[in-house]
Parts: sequence; C-alpha cells; structure tokens
Amino acid sequence: MNKILKVLLYLLGGVVAIVIGFILFLEIRGIPSYEAKDPGFKVNATPEMVANGKKTFTLLCSKCHLDPATGAMTGKLMVDLPKLFGEIHSKNITQDKTNGIGSWTDGQIAYMLRTGVAKNGQYIPIYMPKFTHISDDEMGAIIAFLHSDDPWVKAQSTPNVESKPSLFTKFLCFVAFKPLNYPEKVIMAPDTNNKVAYGKYLATGKYECYQCHSKDFATNNIIDPEKSVGLFGGSNKLITMEGKVILSANITMDKETGIGNWTEEQFSKAVRFGMSPHGPTRYPMDPWSLLTEQETSAIYAYLKTVPNIHNQVSRALTEQ
Repeated sequence: MNKILKVLLYLLGGVVAIVIGFILFLEIRGIPSYEAKDPGFKVNATPEMVANGKKTFTLLCSKCHLDPATGAMTGKLMVDLPKLFGEIHSKNITQDKTNGIGSWTDGQIAYMLRTGVAKNGQYIPIYMPKFTHISDDEMGAIIAFLHSDDPWVKAQSTPNVESKPSLFTKFLCFVAFKPLNYPEKVIMAPDTNNKVAYGKYLATGKYECYQCHSKDFATNNIIDPEKSVGLFGGSNKLITMEGKVILSANITMDKETGIGNWTEEQFSKAVRFGMSPHGPTRYPMDPWSLLTEQETSAIYAYLKTVPNIHNQVSRALTEQ
C-alpha cells in the first residue's frame, strides 16, 4: 500500500512539475514570432483609392487605433476586449518611421493585414482582425490611405504601449491561434450587380459581419466563414465600453427571433443609422453611416439566403 501511495505521489509530483514547467515556458516564450515576408504587393495610389480606403479604414480600423487624445492612429488601450485576453493596446499605425509603420513597404502592410504577422515577425492574435477575404483592390485602397496626407495617419511619434497578454492568450497562441496563409492568387470582389454574391462578400469578407453575429469568436471559421457555428444567429459575447457583456443579435431571417419581419428599408436604417424596429442599436454596433444603400441592400439580399436560426437572444447587459 505504501509503495502504491509513493508511486501515486511521484506521478502527481511529475504532473505538477510538467504543468509548472509549461506555464513558465508560456510566460517566457510569450506571443510567438514567425518569418515576416514581403509578397511584393504594390499600390499605385489615386485620389479615388485614397477616398475608398479611408471609408473602409474608418469602418474596420479606426475604432481600435484612433486615440482621441492625439486625434490620430497612435493606438490606445482596448477597453472593449474580454478581460481574459489581458491588457491589450493597439499599435501606432501612423507614418512615423520609429513608432509607426512609416518604414513598411506596401507588401509588408498587406502581409500583416492578411496573415497577422508584422514586419518584425511578431504575430498579432485574434483580437486584431485578419483581412483574409478582402479584395486586392480594397487592400490597395487601405494602404493608399495609410500613405496619404490625412491627419489621421500623418507621422506622430507617440510611443507604443506594450500589451500584457494573459497566460490564456499565450496558451491559445501556442495551440490554436496561428498566422493565416497569404493568398496565392489575386482576390477579386464580385460584380456589384450580383446582389447576393456581393452581399456575401461584404458580410463575410470585407466587413466580416459574421464575426460578431455568429455564435462565438472561438468557433468562427476564418478560412470558410459560412462554416462558422451559428452563422449570423447571434449570441456571441461582445463587450461594451463600460466593460459589460452584450450578446450579438440574431440577424438570420427567422421571423420570431431574427429579422425575418424586417423590410430592407428597416434593415438599412438599423445598420446605417442605428435605428432598428426595436429601438436604437447599442455599442459595439455603432451606426455604419458610411455604408451605401447599395451595400446594405446587397447584405440584406445575401442574408435572405442564409439558413434561418431560431435563437432568441437576450439583449440584457451582464458582467464579464
């Protein structure tokens, strides 16, 4: 009996030692780095590209990178991320060559936006979206804007504040979060006259509406968005500016729990102006006023083709 007890104690001690060793490994290793590449992506900017790029950038990037204190894309504390990720600060992405991305080539920017690997090889985890499916034209427009003379992106030397990712984040970067592959072929946006195809591109590619409106970030399929669990059925946990949890809305066409009774005009007003049939939308669903009626019409047409999900979502605020 004593021998069995000793063996069990030795085994337990071994397991504890392995766990402690693994934790120390994660703490020391931190977020991993990978080989940084320049795929040779080149941008020949035009005023039209810059204008289009600012629109896309405003909708996708400014909420995280715009610091009200500097009035520029100098980064800030991400208070609307789940606490389990740690203390995360977005980066300075102005044209400053030391603290920003002023020394980056077009290709290095494109590589980071598509794969999550920065110029120095540092991997940026899931809290920064990866624009895997956005068209090359849209990517070029974003980069053209980043190189423009807009006050948002002009060089500011504001130093970056280093993030303090949690052990949980480091663990996920070891077992799950990995860089995405850079596309081998040119990505083209669908013809805007094909409303369903264009709406799918907007909802699952350019604006990635599925990310928030499907069941969970952890079960979203970045490579094939339409295979995400609970596609557009809501219930994903989102964080308000006050640190509360609000569940994303069901935007499938289910008539009882989704938007099946909404007209296209009502959908457009909800998305563009924050005025839904049930009242004002709430953060993080700010009004996307820069979207055109053509875009919301296409998204609505695409959502009509998505399988309905019967999922009554509570819109009450809860604690993290």
